Amino acid sequence: MKLLAGLALLAIPLWTVPVAAQTAPTASPAAAPDYAQDSAWLCRPGRTDACSANQDVTVIQANGKRRIEKFKAAPAPQFDCFYVYPTVSNDPTPNSDMTAGPEELAVAASQAARFASKCRVFAPLYRQVTLTALRAFITGQPVAMDRAMPIADITAAWNDYLARDNKGRGVVLIGHSQGSLVLKEVIAKSIEPDAVRRNIISAMLLGANVAVPAGKDVGGDFKRLPLCRKDDQFNCVISYVSFRADSPPPANSRFGKVPEPGMVAACTNPAALAGGKAVTDAILGAKGAGAGSAPMGPWTSDNLPVTTPFVKVPDLISAECVSKDGFDYLAVTVNGNPADPRTDTIVGDVSLGGVILKDWGLHLIDMPVEMGNLVELADHQAAAWRGTPHKARRR
Repeated sequence: MKLLAGLALLAIPLWTVPVAAQTAPTASPAAAPDYAQDSAWLCRPGRTDACSANQDVTVIQANGKRRIEKFKAAPAPQFDCFYVYPTVSNDPTPNSDMTAGPEELAVAASQAARFASKCRVFAPLYRQVTLTALRAFITGQPVAMDRAMPIADITAAWNDYLARDNKGRGVVLIGHSQGSLVLKEVIAKSIEPDAVRRNIISAMLLGANVAVPAGKDVGGDFKRLPLCRKDDQFNCVISYVSFRADSPPPANSRFGKVPEPGMVAACTNPAALAGGKAVTDAILGAKGAGAGSAPMGPWTSDNLPVTTPFVKVPDLISAECVSKDGFDYLAVTVNGNPADPRTDTIVGDVSLGGVILKDWGLHLIDMPVEMGNLVELADHQAAAWRGTPHKARRR
């Protein structure tokens, strides 16, 4: 997990890159993946891999007292999670190869591994559009990214999972940024039209825009799967993009707004699906949000070090879905208190050369600000999908 301190987990929404700015690559950077081979997967149940990384948390209370919360994987998970990671590959080619580098391992450990407390985690490698290609595009160089390749790969991985592993189990789909955009395409083209959609507990498509008609929960990007509005609802979608409440999306933001007339970007708050502001169960990286963000300072005024990879700060962060100036987004508030020895500064903004890129919002911590809520919600929805009684979701 030390690798997280050196990684920028940012991901430009690739489907916003004009096709005219691209050229078709003359050859794939690797042969089409064979997902029947376990080596084509970052994470599979029953083995030691990125999703078995240490998930221990230091819990810091408002009075400064600390305790370590040891992580335990579920011994017999009753549902599955299928995770697609964001843009992290530093491969020199426009589309990545199928070899897991430290960046892929680290992001799976950060975003997917915690779900192993509730579900079996499957995370395929895929030939994503790389950071190399995105840097070239941003600087006006010729770009040879293939946007169809990631979709084809994840479709193949999904089909292999169904054939080898699913056996009628419920499954939560989880993605962030490029991963969410790819999953959105796979759901619309391969899952919604098929009877397998009944096995979808929920689709958590985070850090990307999902279009819905204004005032409605279904009918935009998805024709059958609505947004989730209740804890015990299943066969539904969770989606949001996050910004600081005191730094809303500027006019040039690519997040929180969709181009289709009459459509808005979905926002569902995992901490309060029915709406309103709620304290979140944030689980943050102890050292910060990666190289794309400012480093995290001391967590408490006594400067005591944190020895676990992750930190919880109960009641410090709240979130609410808001609509403002044509944007729909998750507004995140740090509930600072001068009498609280904990820091009031939470990093997660994307910065370049020390300058915060406000149009990105809190993209680097889209998942961490609600991580505990996402994991608990997945478990609660899975119980509802199975038709088994479940106690009220922990807040």
